[in-house]
Amino acid sequence: MIMLNRAYDRINTSGYRILVERFWPRGVKKKDLKVDLWLKEIAPSDGLRVWFNHDPLKWDEFRKKYFTELHNNKGNIDKIIDLSEDKDIILIYSSSSEYNNALALKEYLESNNNHV
Repeated sequence: MIMLNRAYDRINTSGYRILVERFWPRGVKKKDLKVDLWLKEIAPSDGLRVWFNHDPLKWDEFRKKYFTELHNNKGNIDKIIDLSEDKDIILIYSSSSEYNNALALKEYLESNNNHV
């Protein structure tokens, strides 16, 4: 199972915690976030992230472009899939927007891998 948890929210579930942001969440101490893996390379490219800027009107186009990036990032996708076979995965993100890369990543993983 794949779940989401915002970096600034209380830890509300147990599982293997993966930070899926290119940058460490602002104002959060590394000892306080309690992540098992920081997978920077799974985050959207800087160009895509800046273009999107969490604009709900760009959400569908962002997802298409990000899914293309994820398709070309097979090694990191496989890493998450392999981990999910033994434990629940929690994707940690920092955005306050409901339109964020962790949500898109979760959708990508679930739509492309029936066992996740």
